Amino acid sequence: MKNWISLPRIEGETSRQAHVDLPPGTYEREMGREGFFGPATHLYHQHPPTSWKSFDGPLRPHAFDTNKLDCVENSPWQATILMSNAHTNIRMWRCEKAMDHLARNADGDDLLFIHEGQGSLYSDFGHMEYRDGDYLVIPRGTMWRLEPAVPCSILLIEATNDAYRLPDKGMVGPHAIFDPAMLDTPKIDDAFLGQQNDQEWRVVVKARNELTTITYGFSPLDAKGWKGDLSVVRINWRDIRPLMSDRYHLPPSAHTTFLATRFVVCTFCPRPIEGDPGALKVPFFHSNDDYDEVLFYHRGNFFSRDNIHPGMVTFHPLGFAHGPHPKAFETGQKAARKETDEVAVMIDTRDALTMSPEAESVEWQDYVSSWQTDK
Repeated sequence: MKNWISLPRIEGETSRQAHVDLPPGTYEREMGREGFFGPATHLYHQHPPTSWKSFDGPLRPHAFDTNKLDCVENSPWQATILMSNAHTNIRMWRCEKAMDHLARNADGDDLLFIHEGQGSLYSDFGHMEYRDGDYLVIPRGTMWRLEPAVPCSILLIEATNDAYRLPDKGMVGPHAIFDPAMLDTPKIDDAFLGQQNDQEWRVVVKARNELTTITYGFSPLDAKGWKGDLSVVRINWRDIRPLMSDRYHLPPSAHTTFLATRFVVCTFCPRPIEGDPGALKVPFFHSNDDYDEVLFYHRGNFFSRDNIHPGMVTFHPLGFAHGPHPKAFETGQKAARKETDEVAVMIDTRDALTMSPEAESVEWQDYVSSWQTDK
């Protein structure tokens, strides 16, 4: 596709470069399509787009504290659903002891983000250790189980009837952000061979969102080897080298880690904050009218949010403008911070998400008011 030179229309008082050198006393809002990839216009308001006096109705922003969930289970299929649609299920799972069965998802790929804990993953492909901050991509149809060394808190993101892929990294090339060579795969090692036995094992298969149990008189994880280009893979946020620009605040899409057909998964990692005096230092206000936005906060000081701590989830349905909290925006204006230390996982879905009653039970009800300057 040819990217012809475009000549955007300009009306009134504006900045010529998006996110840089805003007209004094204005607040920039990006109104865009297709999640930062489509047509966009930047509007320069006299008041922050989030300065609402009240907000009533289903579009209001939500925040949930998953630390308050009672979601300790021995199986991923019993994990607490937070949000879902036809193309993904987002779950929270606390696994505290070794699974006594194997799991197999016939509905789609699973992405596990290890929020807390460490242990071992056993799958068709062998044995692999995991730790906090790891992403584990488990292909559809894989048999697997976890043996936690300590209690684990895990975010599960299912690509329903779909598969995870790596994003097209465009001009920066395939080795930017992380080299595919950084993706680790399981090993047929002594630990894997040592768990093979003739004891009875159950495989609990999730298909069409229903569970079927298949029982064997031996461990089905009995491979002696494998070859091919389909496997469980692991990468940690510490292995991600985020794109940076000293003179321009990059959109969230620059931090895409994995994608499916109807949603993307992005990772926000520590990085230097923009140094150019005229560049925005925090995320810009935006109206993303094509995607629901979910953020899971893993660790650090979340530089665009107030009163958010690790283990919380925010949910911004499509259809309204959102952006940094007032204190965060003010801190950015003063260039008071030189680098971020946050780690967060963002899930942007092309289809509307439905919240579960379990998520609503741990909602911070006053989150919608947190943008008000008197808070």
